[in-house]
Amino acid sequence: MFSNGGFVQLLVKKVYEWKRTEQRRYTLGFFAMGNACSNNLGIPPAKGPNAVGCTDFMMDHTAQGTFFRLYYPCRETEKVEKPDWIPCREYFNGLADFMKINRALSERIFNYLFGSFKIPAYLDAPIKSNGKCPVVIFSHGLGAFRTLYSAICSELASQGFIVASVEHRDMSASATYYFREKTEEEKASKSLPKPAGSEADNLVKEWMYYRALQHGESEFTLRNTQVKQRADECILALDKLIEINSGTPVQNFLQTQFDWSTLQDSMDLCRIAVIGHSFGGGTVIEALCKEVKFKCGVALDAWMFPLHDEIFPRVKQPILFINSEKFQWAGNISRMRKLDSAVIPRKMITIRGTVHQSFPDFTFLTGNWIGKLMKLKGEIDPELAIDLSNKATLAFLQQHLRLEKNFNQWDPLIDGKDENLIPGTNITVLQSAI
Repeated sequence: MFSNGGFVQLLVKKVYEWKRTEQRRYTLGFFAMGNACSNNLGIPPAKGPNAVGCTDFMMDHTAQGTFFRLYYPCRETEKVEKPDWIPCREYFNGLADFMKINRALSERIFNYLFGSFKIPAYLDAPIKSNGKCPVVIFSHGLGAFRTLYSAICSELASQGFIVASVEHRDMSASATYYFREKTEEEKASKSLPKPAGSEADNLVKEWMYYRALQHGESEFTLRNTQVKQRADECILALDKLIEINSGTPVQNFLQTQFDWSTLQDSMDLCRIAVIGHSFGGGTVIEALCKEVKFKCGVALDAWMFPLHDEIFPRVKQPILFINSEKFQWAGNISRMRKLDSAVIPRKMITIRGTVHQSFPDFTFLTGNWIGKLMKLKGEIDPELAIDLSNKATLAFLQQHLRLEKNFNQWDPLIDGKDENLIPGTNITVLQSAI
């Protein structure tokens, strides 16, 4: 997500510098006013015919289990709350560690700017019985976590998909957590709190933060190891959904209010796709190579560096690359082009006026001038950009999951036929580089 020096790093570092000046109160006030007054800020609601519910699932308590946020079509009910976009303060701390800035200051700034935003979905709402839903596994970008792509995941759920947004535990997320057993000393201590949302007295919540590249370490070796684990985590999430769909009783360690038994026979397991952004886009390719149950993939501004060339000829499923105009470069595009095929559908479009951060939710949550200053917003309206991306994705999924929907009305977008789209790429790539 933040692979080329993320916007939040620039944002918080600038504010950190401003805080040291005598004008800090005026500046922060002006900064906040610029953030709040530019537009009606907030993650846009989904546009499909279904209301959207969400819940969290953690298989067992260890780091080897799967952890994801599930989005699904739900029944509209009264007095159902929408969850916080940032689940808790530790995720702010994770972002601070990822960007090597002071935790205490950044937490206050993050909380002030983003702490009040909600995800456009109803927490633990009952699922809507609406036939069998196709399934999407979603993979987040570098330095992100499971909640930061709610505009994309909610839209898919509103259109009838069940979406599992995985929180990766390869130490590429800025923060995530699991539970470990208490040591004998901790069992004897009365000061340690019981894990929130669980009934286990012998466990402690363990936070896992972003692992920085060490001096002299090979980045490819690290990232290739991570992308393989990420693909395995996507497959594990799918395996758990298959188990849930079969009616096998499952234990959600997080003890949510959602009744997981209601998901029995709710999923169409012949229609499964994988989608991801940035590092998650690379994860899409790796996951397609490893798991044939994924019938197609959509890679949003994919970061191809972590992938080994040997996997490209082994990927047999259709792929749609949706790129931003400002993030891509010739070397990255040439690696995408290595997946071109005369017999397997491989499509690429570029959204004009977009930046790398046009896909995660941050693009909707800061004012215009701050967003552009920090390369969080491009020249295009962020809602229009995500709408084009979502519609092209839905059209592609209909084609290759063989859905009986009306998403084919957006088929021209797959070929870049729109004034805001570029067919293929805006980057010049020499044929010899492919």
